[in-house]
Amino acid sequence: MDNQKGKSINFEPFVWKIENFSKQNTKNLRSKAFKIGGYKWRILLHPLRKNVDHFSLYLMVADSLPAYGWNRNAHFKLVLVNQIDDNRSVVKETHQKFNGGYLSWGSLFVNLSDFNDSKQGYLVNNTCIIEAHINVQASQQRESSNNKVHVIETSDESSPTGSCGSSETDSSDLTLRDLLDLESLRNEELDFVPLLEEACVWHPSLIRSQSKRTARFKSWAFTSLGQVLHILKTSKVKDMDEETSKNLKGLWEELVMASGFDLAWLEPYVESALGMKNHVEKTLQVNKLKESMVALDTKMKKLRGELVDAEVEFEEAKRALDELSKGHIDIDLNADLCYSIY
Repeated sequence: MDNQKGKSINFEPFVWKIENFSKQNTKNLRSKAFKIGGYKWRILLHPLRKNVDHFSLYLMVADSLPAYGWNRNAHFKLVLVNQIDDNRSVVKETHQKFNGGYLSWGSLFVNLSDFNDSKQGYLVNNTCIIEAHINVQASQQRESSNNKVHVIETSDESSPTGSCGSSETDSSDLTLRDLLDLESLRNEELDFVPLLEEACVWHPSLIRSQSKRTARFKSWAFTSLGQVLHILKTSKVKDMDEETSKNLKGLWEELVMASGFDLAWLEPYVESALGMKNHVEKTLQVNKLKESMVALDTKMKKLRGELVDAEVEFEEAKRALDELSKGHIDIDLNADLCYSIY
C-alpha cells in the first residue's frame, strides 16, 4: 500500500475508536465486523509482540467464505488519525483483490515509538482512532449505504481479548488455541505457535479449514505448517543445503496434498526457498572463481612488477656493456698464457 492522491471515488467510511489502548490485548486486536458494500470487513492491528517496532494496520474480509471460488475487488483507504494535527494523519490508499489466498491487505503506518508518544498525536489520552474508507467494485456490490458512517468504540468494557467478532458464532471466531492442544506439543513444536498464530490472524481460512478435523489431524497439519514457517523464518540463504531443502520440500508436498489448507499466499516463498539450493551452489562456485581471479590478478601484478624491474636492470646492463666494449678486443679466456725462452 502506498500513499496516493485522492481520486473521485465514493468511499463509505467506518471509524474504529479504541479507548484504553494500553489495556487491550494488542497481540490479537481487531475491530468488530462491519458491513460496507454488502460485505463484512474488519480492521486488524498487526500483533505488537516484543520484536515488533512498527504500528501496522490491515483491512480484512470478515465473511465466512470457502477457500476457493470467490474474489472481491475493493478500493480502500486506511487512516491512522492524528488527533492533534489532522494534516499529520497517516493515509494509505490502494486498490486490491481479496480472495481465499489474500484475505487481508495492509501496511506499516508509523514507528511504534512515535505511536506511543502522545505528543505525536496518534495515541492521546490512551485513545487512538482508525478509519477505513471502502469502495467495493460496482459489479460486485450487493448493498449500498452511501454517506453512512459506522462508528465502533473499543473500551475496557469490550471483550477482554480485544478481538471483536460479529454477533454470529461461526468458525471465523475460533483461534489456534481453540483447535490445538498446546500441552500435547513437544518443546521444539511450541516454538511454532507464535508463527502459526500470526499466520492464522492474517489468513483465517487456516482455522476454518481445520475446524471439523480430528484432533490428531489438526495437530499434524498445524505442526507441519509450523515447521515450514519456522524454516522460512529462521533459515538464511546459506542454510539451504541438500538436507534442509529435502526436508522443506517433503513437508510442503504433504501439506499441499493432504492438509486442506489454502496455502497460495505461502507458495511463492517456499518455491523461492527451494530454489535457493541451486543458487547457493552456483554462488559458491562464482565466489570461488572470483577468489581465484583475485589471486591470479595479484600474481600477474607481481610478475609485471618483476618484469619492469628486470627490464630496467637489462637496460642498465646493456649501457654498461656498450661503455666497456669501446676499444675492447675479445680474447679467448681459455687460451694458454704460454711463454718463450728463445
